[in-house]
Amino acid sequence: MKRLILASASPRRYELLSLTLLPFETYPSTLEEKMDLTLTPSQLVESLAEQKAADVFTQKPNHVVLGADTIVSYKNKRLGKPKNAVEAAEMLRMLSGQTHEVYTGVCIIDQAKKVVFSVKTSVTFYTLDEKTISWYISTGEPFDKAGSYGIQGSGSLLVEKIQGDYFNVVGLPISKVVRSLEDFGYLFTESVTQTEK
Repeated sequence: MKRLILASASPRRYELLSLTLLPFETYPSTLEEKMDLTLTPSQLVESLAEQKAADVFTQKPNHVVLGADTIVSYKNKRLGKPKNAVEAAEMLRMLSGQTHEVYTGVCIIDQAKKVVFSVKTSVTFYTLDEKTISWYISTGEPFDKAGSYGIQGSGSLLVEKIQGDYFNVVGLPISKVVRSLEDFGYLFTESVTQTEK
């Protein structure tokens, strides 16, 4: 069977794909992404995921390549990774007591077909006082996270509720991903047997 390639250096995506027990390897895209800000958030993450997957596929054309990208959106404003503590604090104040959306786009491609989709999850924060914001920034966790928080880490303490797929917020809607991979011949329900061979 063709090797499954994860076109990402994200340790979170690696951990989530590992839950499937499917054999795969990572080969991160080094492409400079083209951000078309005229697109809707769902269109944008699909475009970015497709760019990553296509880039790696040109180097691994005999395999199945999985690309993904995640953005945080609040009132139509895209929130990336903060450059410093001041920017992190500004984002956290903006999200305090509010509901925002997390979009992850996914592209799976091989020589025969391409599947592209996105998933949205709504996340509601508790109202955050300055002490809580300062504490969270002091953990160092916000600085490599879109929206300045990681729901799978200490950032979970900021979240009041979510509506949708939790793992989508972490970086990969893994349940939908494995069902899409079935179209490429990867059956996660047989993955233990595959791994043992």
